[in-house]
Amino acid sequence: MFTITKAARQVLCTPILEQSRNMATLREIQLRLKSVSNISKITKSMKMIASTKMTKAQRAMNNARIYGQSSQAFIKHAEPKTEGEASTIVVTVSGDRGLCGGIHSSVSKASKRYLAENPEAPIYILGDKAKIQISRSNRQNLRLSFNQIGKAVPTYAEASAIADKILSDDVKFDKIEIIYNKFLSVIAYEATRIQSYSVDAIKASAGFSAFELEEDEVLQNFQEFLFSNAVYWTLVEGYAAEMAAKRTSMENATKNAGDMIQKLTLSYNRGRQAVITNELIDIIVGASAL
Repeated sequence: MFTITKAARQVLCTPILEQSRNMATLREIQLRLKSVSNISKITKSMKMIASTKMTKAQRAMNNARIYGQSSQAFIKHAEPKTEGEASTIVVTVSGDRGLCGGIHSSVSKASKRYLAENPEAPIYILGDKAKIQISRSNRQNLRLSFNQIGKAVPTYAEASAIADKILSDDVKFDKIEIIYNKFLSVIAYEATRIQSYSVDAIKASAGFSAFELEEDEVLQNFQEFLFSNAVYWTLVEGYAAEMAAKRTSMENATKNAGDMIQKLTLSYNRGRQAVITNELIDIIVGASAL
């Protein structure tokens, strides 16, 4: 005669299907654990790449700020004037790639708010991300879009080509509103607007009339130079903010993947321990039966 313990009786009553289900669950956890580990390696590598790009972008941004802020200081001092109701065009600066949080949504929302107040203003978009978001609600305002800009640190040649294309478009304007992401810190950015003006607005400004330029071609070149400086500054500043946002996003993704790996490892170890315990009970019960 031999007695069967309560735990052993429960094991004997457990169907074989339940054991198969436990093994399948362990295999699923193991596959998921492997997938999350691979994702963690990718996000960690992308974080390191973004950190390197962010360092280069910050150096370029500090140089671009000198020219951009000088242009804005001139505009502030000159105080350009427009006759009657000023006609405005909008330039939105974003990027082509994702995996960097909501940085592109910030300039898109700021652009939509401005277009809601100025429904007739044409818009020029730099970057595919903002183009997709703005086109959903303001497709009729879209004039031109540019892409393939943010693969590396933007250059002044790229900014000059963009500015020339916008100015050569057959749209009359008095003022240009440039909406971009201002770099505040590694973890912070802000959608900001700066202005540029037409030749007539600069010529009519009180702070600029003292120069009395006789040749309109010189003033035209100067206006194009101011606008190119503004575009270059906003491109580089937005690129630095994008790389910082991407670094932060990949850092958070790596941290979340690490937490998930710990939970999956714990679940796998518990399931594996349960399977081993059941196998030991089967062996003990079988030995007792003999």
